[in-house]
Amino acid sequence: MAAAQNGHGGAYRRLLGELSEWLTRYFQRRLPPGEVDDAVQETLLAIHRRRHTYDPQYPLGPWLAAIAKNKWVDQLRSLGRRPMSELPVEITIGDHEASVVSSSVLSSLLDELRPAQAQAILLVKVQGYSIEEASGQIGLSPSAVKMNIHRGLARLTAIIEKTPDVE
Repeated sequence: MAAAQNGHGGAYRRLLGELSEWLTRYFQRRLPPGEVDDAVQETLLAIHRRRHTYDPQYPLGPWLAAIAKNKWVDQLRSLGRRPMSELPVEITIGDHEASVVSSSVLSSLLDELRPAQAQAILLVKVQGYSIEEASGQIGLSPSAVKMNIHRGLARLTAIIEKTPDVE
């Protein structure tokens, strides 16, 4: 951000790209899927307009989080003001059997792993957390999280290959 404030265009483009990824993950956990892209774009515009307020003496994270939180609240308010549409009389309900079975199988497979391995795989591979975010959640170093994922996936592969009824 400091380089971007000093007019370095390449640094600014890189910063916006990285912020866009972070903001997408941030809003995916907090908003309906159809609202995520709008929230990311609104936040990136706010960051662009307020970039002069960032003080390089302080970490970028809290400054960014404050802007993202404000845009998240704005988005929630906007959702609350939208008129509710009527639901159709007949709503088709999909068959959830496959997802229930998949969830059950995944749960039983993860039970076969060490807790740290299962938690790392669940956070990063299933819920979409970054290695750094999962590291903060679990309380392990990023390299330990990667190692747990690698070893856990190897163990799951071995379990699945030994199971005769898996296609």
